[in-house]
Formats: sequence, structure tokens, C-alpha cells
Amino acid sequence: MKRPVIAAEPPKRGRGRPRLQHSDTEVSVVQALDRGLTLLQILAREGAVNLTDLSLQAGMPAPTAHRLLTTLMRQQFAAYNESTQMWTVGVQAYSVGSSYLARTSLVELAKPVMRTLMEETGETANLAVTEGGYVVFLSQVESNHPIRAYHRPGSRSHLHVSGIGKALLACRSKSEVEKILQKRGLPAFTPHTLSSPSALFENLELTRQRGWSFDNEEHFEGMRCVAAAITDAQGESLAGISVSGPSTRFPENHVAEIGPKVQRAAEQISRELGA
Repeated sequence: MKRPVIAAEPPKRGRGRPRLQHSDTEVSVVQALDRGLTLLQILAREGAVNLTDLSLQAGMPAPTAHRLLTTLMRQQFAAYNESTQMWTVGVQAYSVGSSYLARTSLVELAKPVMRTLMEETGETANLAVTEGGYVVFLSQVESNHPIRAYHRPGSRSHLHVSGIGKALLACRSKSEVEKILQKRGLPAFTPHTLSSPSALFENLELTRQRGWSFDNEEHFEGMRCVAAAITDAQGESLAGISVSGPSTRFPENHVAEIGPKVQRAAEQISRELGA
């Protein structure tokens, strides 16, 4: 007599979220990135190291380390010397690291200049850079007026409606500006927004001639801003500095006085950055 076949009981489902079908793939991708960054950190610490020592320090097989290093080399984050068979940090790693260093140093260098500018003009001083076709505010020194401009660090704005944005656009060629506009457009925020290319390019030419830009209630009604570009050691526009506040405290004659002060502040920060 044959013994009855007992069907296996399906495994009980655990509590909690169901496991994602692609979790293994996602984990492997993150693991590869983590291992690659580990190799990069070892290269930075050692200066130059061969594959055997590098793989041992990283705790991974040499073939795995070699594949990751090849990927890093393709992106110029790592370099290989065939004659010595040594691996080193690539030029792209320097570029990324120096970008962070420049931004950090910029905020530190700009702070005392911004404070002096705020005291000279009585208005809030701002520091910002461009990122992804937007102005991103890094730092601010607020005025003592009860009604004043405020930009939270990390907040962003369209370039064409920002004093700093227009100051930085004025440093670019017409073709470069057109590429930015093709991505971000010229949305109107107030009746004063320069929402046509011809009006914007005319304003940017004026900015180039006098050395500072003027936001005439183009983003917020009742608020005005005067800005100038900061350049780095290579003469490239790196950031911008501005003062902003209620339009009632920015009459035309006062704007003409503030503009050169903002320009001098930008030049001072540029000199300290090696320009």
C-alpha cells in the first residue's frame, strides 16, 4: 500500500511590507557604489597603490576591485599608471572636491563683506549661486528693519526674476542664456517680470555695461534688489551678492548709489578668492 503524498504547506507570510521584487538588484547597485567609494577613499589616503594592496585594504577580491577601478577610471575619478602599475585619484575627483571646497570657502569669505554691505546700505545682503538653471541662496545677513527681505538658505528662484540671477546671466554668452531659457522658460511672476527674450537680453546688456543688475519688482511686487557677480581665480562667474528690500526704500536715485557699493563688495570677495 502506497503512503499518501502530503502536500507541502506553503510558507507563512511574515508580517510587515511585502518584499520588493527588485530589492536584490537595488541592493547590489548600492553595494557597488559603496565599494567604489571605498576604493576612492583608499586612493585618496594612500596616494598611489597597486591592485593587490588596494583590494586587501578594501576587503574585496582583486577582480571586483579591478572592475570598479575601471569604471572610476572611465569617469576620471581614478587613474592608472601602466609603467608602475599603480592606481591614483583621478582629476575628476579633484574637480568635485574643489567644488565643495570653493562653496564652503565662499560662504566664509563672503560673510564679513556681506555684513559690511548691509551696514553701508541698511538692507539685507544675500549670497547665491546657480544650480540647475536656478538661483540657489546660500547665506544672508539681515538688516535691522522690521520689514525686510528674507531668503531661506537652500531656497531657489528663476534666474530671470532675480537680481543675482540676472547678474550671473549677464556673464554668459547669448547662446548659453538661450539654452537656459529653453529649459526653464520665462514665466511671469509680476507685471514687471521680463517675460520676453528681447526685454531680458536688453536688460542683461545694461547690466554688463554698468557692472550690476537691478530686480525692479520682477519676482515679488513691492520688493527690489541690486546685485553683482562674483568671479573665481579663472575669471569665471561663481556666485552673486545682492541687497534687497521694500521698493519704498529703493527709489531710483538710491538704487544708483547702491549699485556701485554692491559691485565693490563683489569685487572684494572675488579678490579674496584669487580673481
